[in-house]
Amino acid sequence: MFEEVAGAWQRQDYPKAIEVLTRAARLDSGNAGILLDLGRAHGLRYDSEAARRCFDQAARLSRHPGSILAQAGQRCQEFGNYGMAREYFLRAVAQPDVSPSALVALAELSERHAHLEEAAEWIDRALSLETGHPPAQLARSRLARLGGDLDAAENGVRRLLQRDLRDSWTCVRAWYELAAILDRQERYDEAMSAAQQAKSRLRPASAAPAAILRGIQNRLREMTGSLDPARLRRWSEYRDALAPDPKVAVLCGHPRSGTTLLEQMLDAHPGIITAEETHVLHDEAYLPLTRGFSPDHPVVDLLDAATPEKLRRSRDDYFRFTEACLGTTIGDRLLIDKNPALSVLLPAVARLFPEARFLVALRDPRDVCLSCFMQPLSLNPVSSAYLTLESTAAQYASVMAFWLALQPHLQNPSLAIRYEDVVDDLPAAGRRVLDFLGLPWDAAITSFHHHARTRPLRSPSYADVTRPIFTRAVGRWRHYEKHLAPITKSLEPFLCSFGYR
Repeated sequence: MFEEVAGAWQRQDYPKAIEVLTRAARLDSGNAGILLDLGRAHGLRYDSEAARRCFDQAARLSRHPGSILAQAGQRCQEFGNYGMAREYFLRAVAQPDVSPSALVALAELSERHAHLEEAAEWIDRALSLETGHPPAQLARSRLARLGGDLDAAENGVRRLLQRDLRDSWTCVRAWYELAAILDRQERYDEAMSAAQQAKSRLRPASAAPAAILRGIQNRLREMTGSLDPARLRRWSEYRDALAPDPKVAVLCGHPRSGTTLLEQMLDAHPGIITAEETHVLHDEAYLPLTRGFSPDHPVVDLLDAATPEKLRRSRDDYFRFTEACLGTTIGDRLLIDKNPALSVLLPAVARLFPEARFLVALRDPRDVCLSCFMQPLSLNPVSSAYLTLESTAAQYASVMAFWLALQPHLQNPSLAIRYEDVVDDLPAAGRRVLDFLGLPWDAAITSFHHHARTRPLRSPSYADVTRPIFTRAVGRWRHYEKHLAPITKSLEPFLCSFGYR
């Protein structure tokens, strides 16, 4: 049955996976592990209440509820419900069998809301349970950096790296943290060396995700070659057949281009609600259109084959699951789906939502590639590109060349927003975006950092967008110019196209 679940999950047939896990839970009613997996599956399908029922039942069955509650919190993080994760971790640390790992998880959730003093209290408690707990020591150093005590941060990380760390991911994160500290200290060559140390420890496990990424890049090249202006015009004419028009916009662009800053600004507007980096559009709207086609079928052709009935069903499911994911109704607000991953799904968005508006975040390509390279990301298909500067630049070129090929023929209204313009004059950039979206000015967007502290953030940029606007990241690439020299030529077309020359 577990093999059947794995196969269903690989096919992204989530209802089938839930059905089989439900049967397994009935057959082995005392198995807390099955209930945790089933709860995670429900959570990934945006059914938080069903997930909660499974997690609570698992905790009741266990002789060690603290461990089960902590595992439930981890599952909640996996499906992006950080509020629910906090609830379970709080319940876990109230148990006699509390673990340092649960306390560190709570600290990291507090950190995401910029509650650094609260985070420090959880870390102190974790270290009181286990003095040398590596993730807790790493978190303490990170909090020192965020609080401005760079010497304490560096000393803490270096002491940690002198140990024989059995947890490879903690070791990787420690090298990334050292790179961030050294960067803040303006010791740029040392920062690059520390980042390279992190990459060297990730590289041995990168073959499988890198192979998946090559497949994605090949699909992008195939779509670029099959873009047909007449077909895109025909798709736009479906708008009347798909009425009523929903109020929806897509915020995309390459990762680390300022999408999170824009999203937090716009979410502060009372007429806007944003969805941050969910899988709803891909899983619930796009994937149903692909069923019945072979995996290597040209994407543009299968989109073209979608009937109005299929498109309407996908549109309805998209809004239904998005509301479930957000835990609120959208109502009359404009929904902005922010996700850099949508950059490669723009033809599907144009097919499904001919009325949608596209916001594309731009930033100096050299700063984008440097930021992607220096960001502490776990291995997945996209981040596997960021293990070398050369492959980082190649991935940037793959995504942004696709946008440049698509944009002239796109019938949906689109607006490019440069990160540098936003940090230089936020009100002016905000007015430009709101005018494009057909919304009135609201000064709330200029206080986005206060609003951001009230929300759980999925993006790695969570620490930056909870602070007032700053310009430190503009032109950061100049500090690493000699390291970026090998990729500058490959980025030249984009520097020219986006006005950075």
